[in-house]
Amino acid sequence: MRGSDVSRDPCPWVILNDAGGAFAMGAIGGGTWHYIKGARNSPYGERFRGGMNAMRARGPIIGGNFAVWGGMFSTFECVLKGIRQKEDPWNSIGSGAITGGMLAARGGWKAASVSAVFGGVLLALIEGVGIAMNRTFAQQPPPMMPPPPAQ
Repeated sequence: MRGSDVSRDPCPWVILNDAGGAFAMGAIGGGTWHYIKGARNSPYGERFRGGMNAMRARGPIIGGNFAVWGGMFSTFECVLKGIRQKEDPWNSIGSGAITGGMLAARGGWKAASVSAVFGGVLLALIEGVGIAMNRTFAQQPPPMMPPPPAQ
């Protein structure tokens, strides 16, 4: 495949890797969020226990939601790479749109359409920022020295 990223695993393993990473990110972030929320809503003297209970109850659920999103996104990205035979930002943008639409499909066509547009726009913004950062912070090649004069 032209322009393929050789630093990543092949597609079946990328899906599992991304789903696992998304689960970890969601469980840690969601656990932290719900710990703080549980501690704030607990009576004085029970804040630590209330935070821990909320974290244990909701952290894995948020992690699972993140894992579903990450797994679906990676699956659709692999499918688009296979169909298009290219690796470019359009695969990520399309994957974000398809994932957003599929996750909201139970809500009907209107909800799926809105979520698909939102997912595509969100991934377009993420890809655009990534491209801009790469261009801004990319190391410029050193200037070429003129050849030495012949003697």
